[in-house]
This record gives sequence, structure tokens and C-alpha cells, in this order.
Amino acid sequence: MTKRIVSLLLMSVLLMLACKAAGKEPSVAGSFYPAEKEALKASVEGFLSKAEKVQTTGRLLAIISPHAGYVYSGQVAAFGYKQIQGSSIKRVILIGPSHHAAFKGASVYTKGSFRTPLGDVKINEKLAADLLDEKADVAFYPEAYKKEHSLEVQLPFLQTVLKDFTIVPILVGSPTAKTFRHLVSKISAMLDDNTIIVASSDLSHYHDYTRAKEMDSKIVSAVERLSLADADGLLKSGEAELCGVYPVFIAIEAARQSGATRGVVFRYANSGDATDDKSRVVGYASIGLFRDAFTEADKRELLSLARNAISEHVISGNVTEKEAANPKFRADGAAFVTIKKNSALRGCIGHVQAIMPIYQSVIKNAVAASSGDPRFPPMTKEELKDIEVEISILSPLTPVKNVGDIQVGRHGLVIRKGYTSGLLLPQVASEYGWDRETFLRQLCRKAGLPDDSWKDAELYSFTAEVIR
Repeated sequence: MTKRIVSLLLMSVLLMLACKAAGKEPSVAGSFYPAEKEALKASVEGFLSKAEKVQTTGRLLAIISPHAGYVYSGQVAAFGYKQIQGSSIKRVILIGPSHHAAFKGASVYTKGSFRTPLGDVKINEKLAADLLDEKADVAFYPEAYKKEHSLEVQLPFLQTVLKDFTIVPILVGSPTAKTFRHLVSKISAMLDDNTIIVASSDLSHYHDYTRAKEMDSKIVSAVERLSLADADGLLKSGEAELCGVYPVFIAIEAARQSGATRGVVFRYANSGDATDDKSRVVGYASIGLFRDAFTEADKRELLSLARNAISEHVISGNVTEKEAANPKFRADGAAFVTIKKNSALRGCIGHVQAIMPIYQSVIKNAVAASSGDPRFPPMTKEELKDIEVEISILSPLTPVKNVGDIQVGRHGLVIRKGYTSGLLLPQVASEYGWDRETFLRQLCRKAGLPDDSWKDAELYSFTAEVIR
């Protein structure tokens, strides 16, 4: 009898493990999308056949995609997936909001596969497990996935446009700041040439057609500009809505950490466009986040903006309010402008964080470097003919965990201790021939701190694209 009980218990455990390994059955097949394989295949292929591939430059790092029933948002979603059809993508990091379960942090499904009528999609178990972190409240909460649709509705599109890919499924509940930082850091490190993020989110809910378009245009613009600050302000004020706010914010910041420079709208519509009922609609957008390097023409244009802003301010006292036509310049970015006269420093001012469109950062800091650097008097008209202008476009700041990882000439540094901070651009160390130890000492001096203060201060590194 005892042997039989042990045998039954063992079988029960094996069955449980087998079920867990098998993964997740579909929750919304037959409601959000067709439950029959052929009908689903025809539906997805029909949407894709009507979508266009957008002609743009750069590397697509992330797609923001809607998650309503296909009759409402399927055509909008298809535009995003059309961009990666037939690509070499092998890993998809799926991030969506939890609609039915409340929990702290984020839930990562780590084993088995997700099933749709089109077949099984394997989970990348190694990458998924690497996201788990108890201190950051990132764990596996099975209840979160039982009824959830935000990730599931993306899968048939992915199964149609990609071959032999795996997924990392993440549902976000109520994340802490630590959750956010942890996921951004881990996900950005995963974004190689064969990996993409898909963030699942709809826009405004249940406003009339005109009001919805007005609200949605604001949040779409903020996402295009990769501006978390503007997006957060719009959401807090009620001027816009985003049901997948945390997935979208995580995607934007992870993409920025991986070099994203702008967003591109593939398609916007709302449920009123699909049903003709425009009294209470839900908004949908398909948006791509791209890493798009500046061309030589772009660099010349930025330098021209800086130099013209300096000249106009020095001569007339005005600050230009010129709008940038180049879409690369409209995304938020952090820039420093350095002015040299006869090869000697004449002024250097900048933004450490991306708080405004890059062209505005260049203009404002060019003016400030010419007339607002406290180390120098305001520039005179006579000096204009002798100056050289240099622009540094900063990457997002990354905490320095080991000073041995600092690469002199490649990394700039920020030090923060109490209310005191200082910054040195990466090219400064190269220009003066400093080694790492000297670079750290000089950073402390720049902040007005003792030479060895870096040992117990907050250190952040960044890279910079230097335009001369």
C-alpha cells in the first residue's frame, strides 16, 4: 500500500511538471480572434495583405501594438507586424499589462510554450529565467496569465510573419521603481540584431471619435519622440490614456538604452473606423522604435543649427525658435555644446538627460555655452569668426558597477554625491591623455569634491556621438 501511494504521488508530481512544461493554453481564442486554425490564418493573412511596409532607415528595436479583438484592432496591428515579415528575428520579448490579476511588480512565464490555433510558440526559458529577481518583484504569478489576452493576441501575427522564434512573456502589474529599472536593464542587454520588443497597449477608451483622436495624437507624439516625461505628464493630467502604460514605458526606455533615436507611426485608427460607431471608441496605434544613426548631412545640419543660434544670440540677443523638419531631430535627446576659440575652451553647457527634442537641446545649449557659462564672459561679435563648435549627443546614463569597466575615451562620466555633481565628456580624457585613475580624479575635481570621492559616490557612465 505504501509503495502504491508513493507511486501515485510520483505520478502526480510528474503530471504537474508535464503540465507546467507544456505551457499555456489559449484564453481568448474564439472571442478575440478565430478559434479555428484556417479561419485564424485567413484572418491574419488578410490583415497583412492590406498593410504596407513603411520605407524608413535604421534598426527596428521595438513595436508597440494594440491588443483588442481583431475585428477592432487587427488591421492596425498588422501594420507593425508587416515591418518584420520574413525578417531574421529569433527572439521576441513580449510585454503586456495585466487586466485581470493585481500583483506587485511583473510576472514572467518561464517554462514551456504558449499555444494558439496556429500551434505552439516556445518560451526562451534561459532569457525568461534570467529576468526573475525577488528584490525587484519580478517572479512568476500563474494567476496573471489565466484570462489575460494582451500577450496572446500578438502571437498569431508573430507566428505568421516569423519562423523558428521564441518568446519571453512578461505581464506587468504594479511595478516599483526597482522593477522598472531591473526590466529595462535586462531587456536592453537582450536586444541584439535578432531580438525585438513587442509592447502591448491600446490608447484612449470610450470617448467620442473626435475627442479620442485628439487625446491619442498627443500620446502618439510623445512616443514618437521617445519622451517618457511628456507621456507621463499627459497621462497624469488626463489629456491622454494608455492602458499598457508600463509595458510601453519599459519598451521605450529599454530601446533608448540600446540606442533608439526616434519612433515611427505605422498606423493609427480607432474602433469607430472599424465599426462606424463613433460615439464611444477605443484608440489603437502601431508604432516602431528605431535606432537610426545620424548621416553626415544630419551632422552638418545640427552644427549649422548650433552655429546660427550662437551668431543670432551674440548679434541680436535673440534665441531662435526654428522648428526642425528632420524627424530624427524631433525625438528627445541630451546634448552638450562645446565652443572652442583658437583650440582653447570657450564654453561648454549641456543636458545630461533627454528632456526636450534634440534640436532644441542643441540650440539652447549652444546659446548657453556662448553666453551663460560662468567660467567665461559672454561672447562678443568679434569672437564669432574664431570659434569652433562641437556637439556631443549623449546616450542614457548607466550606473557604474565596477570602475574597471570604464573605457577611457569611450565613456563619459557623471559623479553624484549628496547635492553635488559633476560631468566629464568622453573626449576630454582622450584630449588630455588621461588614464582611468586620472579621469576619476579629474571628475571629482570638476564636481568640487576631494580626489578620491568617486570611491563612495554614485557613478554613471555614458557614451557620446561627437559631431565636429
